[in-house]
Formats: sequence, C-alpha cells, structure tokens
Amino acid sequence: MRFAFAGFDLWCGVFDAFVAQGWQPLALFTMPVDNQHDFNEQVVSRAQSLGIPVHMSPIRSEDLRALRDQQCEVLVVAGHGWKIPDWTHDLHHAINFHPSPLPEGRGPYPLFRAVMEDRRDWAVTCHRVSPAFDAGDILAAEPVLLTTDECHETLQLKLQLAARKLATRVASDFRSMWNTSQPQSGGSYWPKLTDADRTLDFTGPVAEILRLCRAFGQHECIAHVGAIALYVRHAAGWPETHDYLPGTVVHHYRRSLVVAARDGFIALLDWSALPPPTRALNGL
Repeated sequence: MRFAFAGFDLWCGVFDAFVAQGWQPLALFTMPVDNQHDFNEQVVSRAQSLGIPVHMSPIRSEDLRALRDQQCEVLVVAGHGWKIPDWTHDLHHAINFHPSPLPEGRGPYPLFRAVMEDRRDWAVTCHRVSPAFDAGDILAAEPVLLTTDECHETLQLKLQLAARKLATRVASDFRSMWNTSQPQSGGSYWPKLTDADRTLDFTGPVAEILRLCRAFGQHECIAHVGAIALYVRHAAGWPETHDYLPGTVVHHYRRSLVVAARDGFIALLDWSALPPPTRALNGL
C-alpha cells in the first residue's frame, strides 16, 4: 500500500514497520525539533535514502491533494505536533499511533502523568484520525506493563518497542483492522502539564517526590531551594527521621545537594540553575 508518514524520531519504528511490511512511502511530514528531547534526523535520513520528499511544515489541504494525485492510500501519523486537516476528501484512510490506552489519556503527551499516577497497565493505541484529538475509532492496541520504579525514559523506550510491534500488526492486516475498528466511549483527556505540576513539594513524602522526579526524568522537575529555582534531571532519596524543616539544605558535596523532606532526605544529583530556554540559547 502507498502511504505518507507524519512524525519524528521517537516513533521512527512505526515508519520502519510499515516499510518492512512492504508498504511504499510517498512523503515524510516532520517538524522543527529542539535536538535535546526531540529529534528528526533518523526519519529524515530514512526519507532521503528512499528518495521521498521531506516537508518541515504542517500538513496543508494542498499536501493532501498532492498525496491523492499520487494515489496515496493511508496517512500514518505518529507524534506529529500539528493538527491534521480534514483528510476525508482526498484520502481513504488516516491513522494515528497514540501512547496511551485509549480512550484513557487523550492529549499531547500522557507519559509523565502515567508515571505520576503510578499506573501499572499502559498501552500504545492505533486509531482513526478524527476532528477531535485522539478520539477516532480504535483499530488495535499494544499493552505495556509498568514497574514500581518506572521512569519517563524507561516507559518511553517500552512504548517505542510496543509501537513498532503494533505497527507491524496493523500493516499486515490493515483493511480488516480498519473495517472492524471500534468507536471510543468515555475515557479522559489529559492536558499539557504546567510548571506547577512538575514542582517538587518537600513537605511531602520521599516516595512521592522521587516518583515525580522519575516521571519527568530528563525533562526536569523544578525544586525551589531557598530563593532559587533548580531544574532537576536526577535525584535520589531515602526515608529517615529528622528535625529539619522541609526544604532545608542540610548538606552539599560538590554539586550534590541534600534537602530535607517530610519523612527523609532528597539528594539533588543532576541539576541546573538556568531554565531550559536559557540553556538552549547558550548551547548548554
């Protein structure tokens, strides 16, 4: 089948799975990335090696018409940051791979909250692209199990593996899965999290603080230490009875800071006093 792909490196395995099943790619739609958390060099390299055009912009109505003229049968979306316009006048099918067990966890990026809520069962879901985000009929899903010490990076890797496995299934039996897709009912929408959501509360228990650190991982939590905000990539901690006020820095060694929590201590091991945008501007 002829298809176009919209996505970036995080879900490159989805693109690879369709190509491995004999599907013919016609175009790649990707987006500018920060090259810190998000990348597109892999998908661009794949497109260039296959001799297909690369579009670094939102999909427009004229792009859909061009795909129709090339007899494109399916638009495959995985992690595309822009809304897909109405495709139904030009294409027969459009599907999206979403990293949650739909209908639960609709929204821009549900991984952080899945770890924050200490979920045990998760999934990546393939569904029809619909006017509402992540709300289309479901073709199939691939389950993922989370552990008690799950972090953002391990969940992301698990979902990449599951997405490629799911894409292989979908590519090998597409028409049947499309025709038997099931509408969503109920569920939830998870909006983009705010700085307040990722701010450490040292009046809370050590276990909850560390879970929040694991949930954001390299995307960083915020720790207010005195009058300074620190952007924390990695922390450890332990329970211990003490008489310090929560939030007190009780020890430091080189760049490691030990901060009192309600029922123990949190060690801030990898952090920066500069916010991410400032570091990016300075190449840090």
